[in-house]
Amino acid sequence: MKRCLVVSGGYAPHRPQEAAARLAALLQPAMTVVHADSLSAYDDEDLESYDLIVPNWTLGEMSVATSKRLCAAVAAGVGFGGFHGGMVDGFRDNERFRFLAGGAYAAEPGGVRDYTVTITAPEDPVVAGIGDFPYRSEQYYLHVDPAVEVLAATRFNAEPYPWLDGVMMPVVWKKRFGSGRVFFSALGHVPEEFDCRPMAEILRRGLLWAAR
Repeated sequence: MKRCLVVSGGYAPHRPQEAAARLAALLQPAMTVVHADSLSAYDDEDLESYDLIVPNWTLGEMSVATSKRLCAAVAAGVGFGGFHGGMVDGFRDNERFRFLAGGAYAAEPGGVRDYTVTITAPEDPVVAGIGDFPYRSEQYYLHVDPAVEVLAATRFNAEPYPWLDGVMMPVVWKKRFGSGRVFFSALGHVPEEFDCRPMAEILRRGLLWAAR
């Protein structure tokens, strides 16, 4: 059976341990999930023995040596995928981690709000048959690698920043990194969002796609 390493911690309001439990429930029918609550796992674990690594750690610090080790494992074929700030708002001072993730958090204009998730690649297996759906969460404004393949996006309105009215922002993407696959969903600010079936199904499919 495939093996997944989830590394959880950091920003407490995201309730990373609860989110990790929700994530494990999604993945365990298909793979064995190992949960670590210390960043030392990136150095102590044999990363290349896993099929998938899920970063679930908002903020925090990662050394250059550790990020090189992580990038090397993914480039060699280990899958890498995650959601919300646990992936794109982790380790703000580490440019290698941002390069690996494919994007970085910039803001959440308006905070928690209602918006629509628009499927932009309906034929892709990760989102096929799901369709657009309403969502309530932080609407992330991201700086995105132009090399990613966008699967879903969301449109900003004029509140609170009129100059953002109409901007389409990627919310789900995938990409290659060497021999590895990378997946990201911006959805999942709090664990209760896993109760949204489209959100949870996209995350499940995307992470299984990324797994070696």
